[in-house]
Amino acid sequence: MHRFVRPQLMLRDSKQPLLPRAGHLCTNHKSVVSSVRGYVVLPPTSDEEEKAMLHRMMRVDHAGEYGANRIYAGQMAVLGRTQISPLIQEMWDQEKQHLRKFNEILAENRVRPTLLLPLWNIAGFALGAGSALLGKEGAMACTVAVEESISEHYNSQIRTLMEKDPEKYTELLQLIKEFRDDEMEHHDTGLEHDAESVNLNYCHDRMSCMNYNIKIQILNNSNN
Repeated sequence: MHRFVRPQLMLRDSKQPLLPRAGHLCTNHKSVVSSVRGYVVLPPTSDEEEKAMLHRMMRVDHAGEYGANRIYAGQMAVLGRTQISPLIQEMWDQEKQHLRKFNEILAENRVRPTLLLPLWNIAGFALGAGSALLGKEGAMACTVAVEESISEHYNSQIRTLMEKDPEKYTELLQLIKEFRDDEMEHHDTGLEHDAESVNLNYCHDRMSCMNYNIKIQILNNSNN
């Protein structure tokens, strides 16, 4: 598996990146409080189609972060007393920050969460615990696969917003990019901690995490 190449979002006819890359988390294993917490993330709009698009994005992002939290909870339930637990806890703490921010955005903008949260609750925890039962390598393989899916999802949203109006969506783009960089960091951390050493079990785990990606796509194309 190859590491992600982090694309720089450039202003037209400029060599300066529109959005500076956010700081790293796992390089020094220190929690970083999100710098976007004070932003007014969603711009006001009277266009119902645009409003529906933004609400759908936030609902899907909230569901994805909720599911990621449940996955890490499942992994910690199995590996909480092992040597890998501080690293898993650190990544989980950052996912908690992401979820807390999306909770704020949903409340401030009166966006209802997905009706499928009970499914995410059970399925996410089961996926995390199941991967952790394969050992540290299984948990890291799951992390790599899930964070890859979430990062690709965030990249898709970044492309959509850049094509529409990058200036109008500056704060939202900053938020999504910062969270995407965090997910990429988790992905790379998984690779650095023997995710690819899992053979047949890794293949099974990849299939399970592909189902996670499918669920994200279903949410993204529905009003649930």
